Amino acid sequence: MEETILSQMAQKEGVTEQMKAEDMMKWVRLMNALRSSAQEIVKAEVIFV
Repeated sequence: MEETILSQMAQKEGVTEQMKAEDMMKWVRLMNALRSSAQEIVKAEVIFV
């Protein structure tokens, strides 16, 4: 579930493999932020409900 949300959010934000190749630090920063958001969504929707 978390991976699905993460991939959807990354696609929406334009985080691509091309970005990873061109600017690794930006890609890592964005993916970490998206991963944190996805984890919070899973916690709120699955664990706490």
